[in-house]
Amino acid sequence: MMHILYLEDDTEIGEWVTQKLTERNYKTTWLTSGIDLPENFSLYDLVILDVMLPGLDGFSIGRRVKRNDSTIPIIMLSARTSIDDKLEGLEFADDYMTKPFHPEELIKRIEVQLRKYERSTEQTIRIGHLNIEQHVIMNRETNEEIILTGKQFYIFRFFLKHLNQILTKEQLYEGVWQEPYREGDKVLMVHIRHLREKVEKDPSNPIIIETIRGIGYRVRA
Repeated sequence: MMHILYLEDDTEIGEWVTQKLTERNYKTTWLTSGIDLPENFSLYDLVILDVMLPGLDGFSIGRRVKRNDSTIPIIMLSARTSIDDKLEGLEFADDYMTKPFHPEELIKRIEVQLRKYERSTEQTIRIGHLNIEQHVIMNRETNEEIILTGKQFYIFRFFLKHLNQILTKEQLYEGVWQEPYREGDKVLMVHIRHLREKVEKDPSNPIIIETIRGIGYRVRA
């Protein structure tokens, strides 16, 4: 299920859009201001932003999102129709829609942006002895496919989405489980241990999923 972050301070519009997204099986987090923004935007697959918001405006939030994770598609959804506003939004956003709008058009634009993201992640990635292409993981030396369980797959996919980045335990847990990390919880460590048993040549000396002592983990291409 794709997870959309939606910022809109108009309650009527926000409820309506959230309902339409939920009907299309999108998980939606709706915020009414830029005050309580998440620290890690990488937990979301797409962001929809209104321009006029209490606290930070949509332009400022959009730039912050792209600084945090440049791969996340952003759709601006605003009543501001001037060409200057559109040009400012499209400096960082992937699309700009003006209000009023038809919900089917919004859904189509969301689908277009998500397809672009999927295509950008479908190239073959080579990491150590592994080839990853279209969610298939192959051992290049044995030509055998490596089969992961559901949680192992989602953890590894999260790593691939953030190649070369050091990820904390909190970022990994919240990105995969979609709930707050509880300090001392060993569930993530257990899953990573089992994941290493499948993808590493020597799980006791991992080179695919690196441990960054005192911080978290990293997968480097």
